[in-house]
Amino acid sequence: MEAIPRQPVSHRALIGAVEGTLADFLAVQIAALDAVDPSLGGFARTARDLVMAGGKRIRPTFAFWGWRGVVGSAEPVEGVLPALGALELMHTFALVHDDLMDRSATRRGRPTAHRLFAAQHGERFGDSAAILVGDLCLVWADQLLARTALSPATLFEVRNRYDRMRVEAVAGQYLDVLGETDPSAWSVERALLVARHKTASYTVQWPLGFGLALAPSGGDPALEDAYRTYGLAVGEAFQLRDDLLGVYGDPAVTGKPAGDDLRTGKPTTLLMLARQLATGAQLDELAVADIARQAEIIAATGAPAEVEDMIRARVDEGVAAIAGAPVRADARAALIELATAATHRPA
Repeated sequence: MEAIPRQPVSHRALIGAVEGTLADFLAVQIAALDAVDPSLGGFARTARDLVMAGGKRIRPTFAFWGWRGVVGSAEPVEGVLPALGALELMHTFALVHDDLMDRSATRRGRPTAHRLFAAQHGERFGDSAAILVGDLCLVWADQLLARTALSPATLFEVRNRYDRMRVEAVAGQYLDVLGETDPSAWSVERALLVARHKTASYTVQWPLGFGLALAPSGGDPALEDAYRTYGLAVGEAFQLRDDLLGVYGDPAVTGKPAGDDLRTGKPTTLLMLARQLATGAQLDELAVADIARQAEIIAATGAPAEVEDMIRARVDEGVAAIAGAPVRADARAALIELATAATHRPA
């Protein structure tokens, strides 16, 4: 595992340490399954490859700064690395299942789990194996979290937040699937509710609160409130950026096919706004146009500009919340920078 300089911890060193923790943990898990049957070892290696296949490691990063904002820069990070790594395993679980539900072909520029397994034994096998890979990652997340060097009382509070984060993520995913069954009955408000639960809560809000709970002394209630406000605002902005990238992003940059949301009929905030702003003729054409033309019509309604305004407003809200919070200066600076970096990703 990559060594961590005591202070300051650079972003690159943090990510290297989290990935080193994951690699060490997964090597042991693979060996254990390999000993049962070589096919299980292959299955576990596929899961490992999905976990380790890049990604921005946003959730461990927010959790780290949530923790660092309380404990300060002198506290060694090694003791909480298993907890930070657990968030990435949980994220892989969510991605694998989400890709299967959306029938997505690629993720991070590589075939999705169900596509990888389908290439071996067909589509039904691919779907089943992908579900199991996601389940395995969720179990692994629990196992790795349990290895965090914390007192029982602190670990209990960390687990409480972790469990609430998982419930909200599942709830948001269900609402996301539900919305695809009847997009015409959806609304901007309902799309934002999905964004709040499916993405904001488990991308920014709860990782920050999770990090706060990792600090043995806990935190000031005012800091808890600031983290919550920041987390919801920046987390929603993150999802709104994803809505735009899902239609207008370059697959070579995003690692996902452009137009996936339009292909599945996902009622995102972008699409709901476009329907609000569209003329009757534009609405009629949206219903029958191909994906490329739908993207053009949505742009013509002015909805992308509205979404950009919503992103800016939420980033400003998050930055204001953390700027006035009782948090250590290095964490404040990092979180202000992350608010922009996480929500202004290149297309």
